[in-house]
Amino acid sequence: MICKFYLIYYCLVTLCYRSRTAVAPLERMKILLQVQNPHAIKYNGTIQGLKYIWRTEGLRGMFKGNGTNCARIVPNSAVKFFSYEEASKGILWLYRQQPGNEDAELTPLLHLGAGACAGIVAMSATYPMDLVRGRLTVQTDKSPSQYRGIAHALTTVLREEGPRALYKGWVPSVIGVVPYVGLNFAVYKSLKDYLVKSRPFGLVEDTELSVTTKLACGAVAGTVGQTVAYPLDVIRRRMQMGGWKHAASIVTGEGKSKSALEYNGMIDAFRKTVRYEGFRALYKGLVPNSVKVVPSIAIAFVTYEVVKDAVKVEMRISE
Repeated sequence: MICKFYLIYYCLVTLCYRSRTAVAPLERMKILLQVQNPHAIKYNGTIQGLKYIWRTEGLRGMFKGNGTNCARIVPNSAVKFFSYEEASKGILWLYRQQPGNEDAELTPLLHLGAGACAGIVAMSATYPMDLVRGRLTVQTDKSPSQYRGIAHALTTVLREEGPRALYKGWVPSVIGVVPYVGLNFAVYKSLKDYLVKSRPFGLVEDTELSVTTKLACGAVAGTVGQTVAYPLDVIRRRMQMGGWKHAASIVTGEGKSKSALEYNGMIDAFRKTVRYEGFRALYKGLVPNSVKVVPSIAIAFVTYEVVKDAVKVEMRISE
């Protein structure tokens, strides 16, 4: 049983690698659109931007930062799994301390809280790698100084900007977890309940939804959650670039200088972004971010079928 569990876990980690690698060009395009200098625009949209990267940086340019993104998977998943289990136990213990709840079990709302706690802990534990991944993604061959990899980037940031720099943008990241997880959960449950009860267009033959339908519900829920929390993601990326003197394509405030704009916190970052670029700047990169959902879900479904056949069990899609 233990071996089967680890096999499933290994396959799910492999799924993450494959799905992230498949959409890596779109992920890089999203980050470049989020942080590019508004006075020296090189990327005017998803298609034009991908063509520009291909023309100027080639195939390798499409996947910059993907190695760091994939390297985060194992520690992030491990911390998230452990944190969720511990948070669930702690929340349930507190809930049972209330009169009349001595034999209570976790409700969907409490599961949501445990999931949010696990997401925040896992994100915080691997946040320095996320910051490095963002900078490696933005870096081009014409950058005056190059990060040569994950370790070199981490040591360079520590040496030039100090330990606190590794957590630039952490606050909007934490705040973004709440609406993302909450909406993801609420939309997924609502869609699933609607499909079970109404069975529109013949999508469902009985009360148990198929894996494809659940994945589709998950895709819609994830898209809604990401869209609502997206401005916080933009601010996080911009704060991560602040203070990086060698950035070749980062946002600036006044003038046409390509040096990084320093922010005095999340509110200041919001204020300066809207002031100099308008409200729409908070949604830069939303298109490639939304488009990547489709291939990710397709890969998830194929991998699900392969894993199910390999371990001879019916894996349950978590609610």
